[in-house]
Amino acid sequence: MMKYVVSTDRSGDIHVHVQGDLSQQDKRCVFITVHDLGTNHTSMVDFVNCPAMAEIKERSCFIHVDVPGHEENSPDLPESYPFPSLQTLGEDLITVLDFLHVRYAVGLGEGAGANVLARCGIAHPRRLLGLILVNCTGSTSSVADAFRTRFSRWRGTDISQSEEDFLIYHKFGHQISSDPCEAGERERMLSEYRSRLRGNLNTHNIKQYVRAFIHRKDLVLRGCQPDILLITGLLSPYAGVVEKMYKELDKERVTILKVDRAGDVLSEAVPGMTNPHWASVADYGLNPFSLWEETRAL
Repeated sequence: MMKYVVSTDRSGDIHVHVQGDLSQQDKRCVFITVHDLGTNHTSMVDFVNCPAMAEIKERSCFIHVDVPGHEENSPDLPESYPFPSLQTLGEDLITVLDFLHVRYAVGLGEGAGANVLARCGIAHPRRLLGLILVNCTGSTSSVADAFRTRFSRWRGTDISQSEEDFLIYHKFGHQISSDPCEAGERERMLSEYRSRLRGNLNTHNIKQYVRAFIHRKDLVLRGCQPDILLITGLLSPYAGVVEKMYKELDKERVTILKVDRAGDVLSEAVPGMTNPHWASVADYGLNPFSLWEETRAL
């Protein structure tokens, strides 16, 4: 992968990792990805590199964005640096596409990253032709607010136990306590996630992204020009929020895909995620949702 540092007007330097050959963008679908809380671009790279994605990977290029301060072994963001809101981050992503000379892309985001890319699509509808939003939250009222009032203020350097609990629930939801999730598999998932959370990621910077997510403003997708695929795991804490969002939007432009027995959709439900609809995205880069009619009834 090629790594670049892109300077933006309001969000500072953004580190991006390009997977695939962008010189072939006229023949391939280009995705721009933004990760969720408590992780970085590696979560998206892992998803793209899974065996079930091999065919789509072959026909696509991926631009993986690290939210400021989330690159591997990043130092603390300076006290003088105002961490951008999700709105500002979304609007500034157009600078990444301009820097890489990418004319059009499809946005793929998870959680907080989905919220960021949705705002990018609203601000720049001629550049993002479609949005794939995994466990995206639209309103400010959600499970995050319960944690905001009940637990930590997300200050300091280290991740407290209550903060770790929030991030685990945000990512896995009811998956870690459900019957289908066996004890051994549950411990593997949690151990791997905790290792990443406390490994090469800067916990001070993670908290700034969390605060930006908690203090996000309402996301208004009604009238959004890019076509949208909403994806949620039925064990996610945001499943109900995503379904409510879908019901309020124009069904001519929005599709929903609900994945059974999953909370962390990208890592735990790859076979369900990489169905023929994904191949449609890779084949029809300029009209990525043209063949997804059958999922509209889900």
